[in-house]
Amino acid sequence: MKSLDVKVWGVRKRNTKKSSYDVRWTVAGNVFSEQFRTKGLADHYRSKLLRAAHAGEEFDTETGLPDSMVEKAASMTWYAFALKYLAMKWPHAAPNTRNGINEALTAVTMALLDERPGQPSEELIRRALRNWAFVLPGPDERELPTEIANTLHWVAKASRPLSDLGDAAIGRAVLDSLKLKLDGTAAAAETVRRKRRTLVNALHYAVDLGEFKENPITGIRWKKPKVAGEVDPRVVANPAQVRSLLTAVSYVGGYGRARGRRLVGLFACMYYGALRPAEAVGLADADLKLPEVGWGTVLLNRTRPSVGKQWTDSGETHDDRGLKNRPAEEVRLVPIPPQLVAILRQHLDTFGTAEDGRLFTNERGGVVGSSTYYRVWQEARALALPPAVVASPLAARPYDLRHSALSTWLNSGVDPTEVAERAGNSVEVLLSRYAKCIDGRQEIANRKIEELLREYE
Repeated sequence: MKSLDVKVWGVRKRNTKKSSYDVRWTVAGNVFSEQFRTKGLADHYRSKLLRAAHAGEEFDTETGLPDSMVEKAASMTWYAFALKYLAMKWPHAAPNTRNGINEALTAVTMALLDERPGQPSEELIRRALRNWAFVLPGPDERELPTEIANTLHWVAKASRPLSDLGDAAIGRAVLDSLKLKLDGTAAAAETVRRKRRTLVNALHYAVDLGEFKENPITGIRWKKPKVAGEVDPRVVANPAQVRSLLTAVSYVGGYGRARGRRLVGLFACMYYGALRPAEAVGLADADLKLPEVGWGTVLLNRTRPSVGKQWTDSGETHDDRGLKNRPAEEVRLVPIPPQLVAILRQHLDTFGTAEDGRLFTNERGGVVGSSTYYRVWQEARALALPPAVVASPLAARPYDLRHSALSTWLNSGVDPTEVAERAGNSVEVLLSRYAKCIDGRQEIANRKIEELLREYE
């Protein structure tokens, strides 16, 4: 039945542990209500009801909704769409990208849930989405624990319509939710930007499916958090400091156990060759030319990034991929100085290689995990550096060795084009990221200007 007898009441905050707000209205004497996580969403919902009533729309006496909102309620939910989007993206995405998509879809889904009876805890909802819903094979293709199945059934019912994102107020509320971590504190700027990119990309797919005429998120005036694109000069270690750190690495774990000694060459590759950690982990004997005297070369063609088993097709912790942001079969030739040549020759003489030819292994002969080399590096810093420096950002992460290498090359006067080629970056990215790490350029420029002025005195 339809009715024009409509009365919309105000927004009321519920007296519960978790903040929620009720919108209540009557249609032909029957009371209806909806619950929302924020007052902004509740106010927005109430305003849509009021607009429909003022426009003379008929309200359905069973659902309590005007005709325009009944059509929306019957449309695809965000959760159903997110599952379709994941199935489209997953086969062609790298494992770390899959992890990022999963994280973003989980965050947006949490922001687009209505309050419904039988709501599970937020921790359980998030775990069900993160570990089961947004991982392939999907929840409809494998057996789920009863608790997870019930939770995802509730999510499917509570998920708001995809079409709601066509409303700027709701879209902005979702974007704002991406700025916060679980504890309510601000999320890192790069994390927020990564989640927003996934949301924008997902809604481009929704446009392809005919759900929207144009992407509703790109038109929202929303202040993106600023990401620091430049390398912090405080992380850059000088050659003497790096030598001390590499020596300290060899002492970690004792001589016999060799927990640190087997990784000296790994860290040396990051500094003397500016290799990314995943490139160094995947380095094989066949990739090396190590002459007895002079410079050698490394021919990079594979990386072994550390990711979770659930994100890889092989089910292994480490993915096996080509170079970052390059075609699968592309290679990169990196000349390496005599210091690194000597370290790698010694490593091969002492430890040999794994069965597949890899230089660096953990104590069991497996692929070196990021947590393994990170712990060794932290122990080495404590051995090599004074307490005040240990507390500073100097070489705080293994990746900072690459930053130190590229800064050293640029400051030594190597042409930026050559540095970029060896590093696997573009010249534009290289110069923009390391602008603050290049010392002495201002003094050189001052001298040139001064010499020019003197010619005209």
